[in-house]
Amino acid sequence: MKKIRITALVIIMLAIGNLKANNLDRSNPSRNLSVQIQEMLKGNLLRVNGEELIGKVRFTINKQSEIVVLSVDTNSELLEDFVKHRLNYQKVELNSSVKGKIYQVPVRVLAQ
Repeated sequence: MKKIRITALVIIMLAIGNLKANNLDRSNPSRNLSVQIQEMLKGNLLRVNGEELIGKVRFTINKQSEIVVLSVDTNSELLEDFVKHRLNYQKVELNSSVKGKIYQVPVRVLAQ
């Protein structure tokens, strides 16, 4: 009987320890960042005959929580200028743990 109680107590303690070890904050900072970038790129006035402009943007977040565009990999100079103008040094809301990390995000703009 005593062994059953000790075993049950050990199982309960392991379960509680496992729950505490898991980070219960399930928010994804990268997802939050992509939503913020999407909002910044909305409302474009690009005119390229209905053509779709695509590229990959590499950027980091500085100490002031601002986006710093490192490069835009695209064939369109218009898209590159547009993304740099809209994103460079724009403030974002993130956890301090992700500052300095280099991100790469695909960008697709439907020009009108």
